[in-house]
Amino acid sequence: MFRSKSRFTGPGTALGRFQRGLERPLTPYYLILGSSALILVLGLVMVFSASQIEARTLGLSFTFFFTKQLTAVVLGSGLMYVAARLPVRLHRALAYPLLIAVLGLLLLVAVPGVGKAVNGNQNWISLGGSFQIQPSEFAKLALVLWGADLLARKQQMKMLDQWKHLLIPLVPMAVLLLTLVLAGGDMGTAMIICALMFGLLWISGAPMRLFGGAAAVALGFSTLLIALVPHRLGRIQCIGATSVPSDGSCWQAVQGVYALAGGGLTGRGLGASVEKWGQLPEPHTDFIFAVTGEELGLLGTLSVLALFAALGYAGIRVAGRTRDPFIRYAAGGATTWIMAQAMINIGAVLGLLPIAGVPLPMFSYGGSALLPTMFAVGMLLCFARSEPAARAALAARSKRTRKNALGRLIGLPQRTIARLGKARQRRER
Repeated sequence: MFRSKSRFTGPGTALGRFQRGLERPLTPYYLILGSSALILVLGLVMVFSASQIEARTLGLSFTFFFTKQLTAVVLGSGLMYVAARLPVRLHRALAYPLLIAVLGLLLLVAVPGVGKAVNGNQNWISLGGSFQIQPSEFAKLALVLWGADLLARKQQMKMLDQWKHLLIPLVPMAVLLLTLVLAGGDMGTAMIICALMFGLLWISGAPMRLFGGAAAVALGFSTLLIALVPHRLGRIQCIGATSVPSDGSCWQAVQGVYALAGGGLTGRGLGASVEKWGQLPEPHTDFIFAVTGEELGLLGTLSVLALFAALGYAGIRVAGRTRDPFIRYAAGGATTWIMAQAMINIGAVLGLLPIAGVPLPMFSYGGSALLPTMFAVGMLLCFARSEPAARAALAARSKRTRKNALGRLIGLPQRTIARLGKARQRRER
């Protein structure tokens, strides 16, 4: 029995090597970078495929939505690079200015002539032409940074063991953001802000009775909001629907299920979706996962889920291994945000959750959602690099790279470079 166990879990087995790989200091950094890059690339491909018919229906060029998304990815990549290179103290310094700016933009949304309604929700600000911004998307990033800074300072002052310091002013500020977001009718973003608030409370070690009480209040308030608006109640009733009722409700939910079912194991092929030809509403935004399942099949959707799982694992590991309380709260909050939004979107497409109107992070079309998410990913990269072991590994790798580059420049073979390096190490000892 012992031999059988060591055969599969010993240090020389594939599983043992995989476990050692996960324990390396730079593993979270490369997982975050690699999974995010693959999600972005695959998302661009699917936006191009899913948006062509929608664009032609609106009288636009085939590449209209793809070009805008590519522009957003380029801008977001710059933001991600900047966030990855910023020192942790500057991330903390952004907390209050960003929160004040977001509150101001959320108030501007309600101003007639400034705010713009899209699909019945008054939560956009027009920037001229076809460009517009959704301030509620940036509210998530603002709450992550501000909440992390607040809780970190209270932990350093040993105040988190008192419930009033744990809840105030974190919960009132989250409620203010929720009120401003819900004033525009954006229930989906409000759900994510709630999940983010509970994530911060969970990471800060809130007792279960306090956590349960806050959850009960949020559930009761959500039930009231759903009951007061008929179309929200209709979305709840569409959970698990597999056929369109006679009144035409649940059309989008059912067509999303049809798209996934039509893809089978390997899909119809890239660009060969049938549902995007007018049957499935929002094929390039909220329901892009359904088009992915139809064109790339079960294997394609599982690949997307695996990429998000890798990103989530890396974010949790960054939050769990750091000694800096701000990094722990910010990394945990950002991971909660991205994973909760992905679960809400995918759950709605699968018919397991009500349709909330939230995009799949870094995958769906939409620059307003993409830019703050990519900044959050860059922030996670910054935190992953800031660990002492990760910094030492990056420094050693950079040193080896410079040596190899110098050797190649002067024409030395790799074996000679290796021997010189070993000789130098012996002399240093």
